[in-house]
Amino acid sequence: MVSLQEQLLKAGLVDKNKVKQANQEKSKQKKAERRTGAQGINESRVAANETQRQNAERARELNAQRDAAVNAKAIMAQIAQMVEKNRQSKGTGDIAYNFTHDNKIERIYVSAEVQAHLIAGRLVIVCHGGTVELVPRVIADKIAERDASLVVRVNRTSTEIDADDPYAAFQIPDDLTW
Repeated sequence: MVSLQEQLLKAGLVDKNKVKQANQEKSKQKKAERRTGAQGINESRVAANETQRQNAERARELNAQRDAAVNAKAIMAQIAQMVEKNRQSKGTGDIAYNFTHDNKIERIYVSAEVQAHLIAGRLVIVCHGGTVELVPRVIADKIAERDASLVVRVNRTSTEIDADDPYAAFQIPDDLTW
């Protein structure tokens, strides 16, 4: 095998004096390392290690982003499956039920029985994939654990009255519609 020095010498890119001088410098450096017992710093090895470290860091970041995207997709699939399996019928749709979603007042038409369940908090409005669905409260709590922005309306059924509430004496009827 022909060394790089010999190839450069044949090509005429270097002369014999430069090759001889480079060999002398190299042998002096090796003797000095043997004498002192210290290893010389190899800049190319340090640069290669640094490049390898940077590539590994970049690969870790890309893997973390890919894993986050996969997890988000899996969560959305779980939510879609929960909504599909547990959605409830809105009934015949003769009563308008108003709710707010994204700072807009929206309306769905439900039966009187479904309206009673919504008011009592047994059914919850969930917006998934651009559609409004009704699911039981237990399922809505599971959906809220994964993504709270999808749960649109949850009526809390609490009869406790705050001591600081100035309107505590004024009761709001349960069947109040807008």
